[in-house]
Amino acid sequence: MRRFAVVALAALACSKSSAPPPAAAPPPATPPTPVPAAPASCLRDVGQVQAARGAPSQPMRPTHTFSIVARDPVTGDLGVAVQSHWFAVGALVTWAEPGVGAIATQSFAEPAYGRKGLERMRAGASAPDALAAILAEDAKRDVRQVAFVDGKGQVAAHTGAANIAFAGHHTGAGYSVQANMMANDRVVPAMQAAYEGATGDLAERLLATLAAAQAAGGDVRGCQSAAMLIVKGTPSAEPSHDTLVDLRVDDAADPIGELGRLLKLQRVYDHMNAGDAAVERGDVPGAKQHYGAAAAAAPDLTEVRYWSAVALASAGELDAALPMFTKIFAEDSRWIELTRRIQPAVVPATPEGDAVIQKILTAAPPPR
Repeated sequence: MRRFAVVALAALACSKSSAPPPAAAPPPATPPTPVPAAPASCLRDVGQVQAARGAPSQPMRPTHTFSIVARDPVTGDLGVAVQSHWFAVGALVTWAEPGVGAIATQSFAEPAYGRKGLERMRAGASAPDALAAILAEDAKRDVRQVAFVDGKGQVAAHTGAANIAFAGHHTGAGYSVQANMMANDRVVPAMQAAYEGATGDLAERLLATLAAAQAAGGDVRGCQSAAMLIVKGTPSAEPSHDTLVDLRVDDAADPIGELGRLLKLQRVYDHMNAGDAAVERGDVPGAKQHYGAAAAAAPDLTEVRYWSAVALASAGELDAALPMFTKIFAEDSRWIELTRRIQPAVVPATPEGDAVIQKILTAAPPPR
């Protein structure tokens, strides 16, 4: 989704005012912990299924799984990540609210733990107090496995006595890892070690924790779905801006690997969005830096290359943009037609904008 930032970029290119100073280069990122390749036990065929007739409207939810909830001690961001041999595990297990907390509810999962837990923590209850109160109300607590982390990093977890072995949890500083129906009793210790030893941002550490659980044996049944949800530690005035990661893999042969691929793709689009925001601030060098980072990270993604080229052309750097358009137009003529349509939403309908579009279209191959 474009946010019409290139209009501002084109206006800046045509303005007589001086360009803003170049954006400072971001500090080098800590190299993320490598994610181990999925073991053979995780890989499976995703088969076709027949429509199920007469399915119960409120079935049991046996989301036997492994998960982690955590608060980043530096940013305060709150996250939860999960993998299971169950369809669409993220729709049931993962809950989070900016500045409030993150929750995983699994085993014979009761989603109400997510809603009620966030309500209690939002009202001021700590994670341990909120979880204890909800458990006291639940007659089926022995089949639940639940973990809470609150906005202060306090954690609480529960593994009911009737969870299917191997089952257990570990709570540490600002995080909890938990698992049930595991292949062996090494999964939870592997998750603990992975999270505590991982580097990178919160998303990378959560992903490394899931990968370590699978590498240690994982769910005794194998793999099917995974999810990750991360929100800001401090809510803003606009809640729609406070979810940092919300990714789900509902059915896949290697759900953790696919979750990692989607996370990398999100980083690309994060750069694109940051480039748009830089344009809105009048920071052309910063916009070019982010668009360039996105294009470098995804050189084969036409969407990214196209909008990066549009941004360069609109900023007056046609010599840099035209080779990009030439390659894109040769690959797929639909982008030629799109270029004819991007006025006035993206490039202003002015003589200067008209000239930009006409120059871009010179990169199109001659009609056959």
